[in-house]
Amino acid sequence: MDTTKTNFIDSNKLLKAPEVADLLNISKAFVYQLMRQGELSFIKIGNAIRVRPIDLQNYIELNHSNTNME
Repeated sequence: MDTTKTNFIDSNKLLKAPEVADLLNISKAFVYQLMRQGELSFIKIGNAIRVRPIDLQNYIELNHSNTNME
């Protein structure tokens, strides 16, 4: 991950789903799927859905693996 993206995660700004998708290099639809499944915590403000940077960092850490993919 480049330093721009790392600094973005470290900020206090709440992240939109497309921003999370960009940071994780996945689709926006998959971000929403992770939220629906309870794997990625989010905040709902009215109709807006946002992700706290700390919750994104926690998701990344929980899903980090040092094992080989099969």
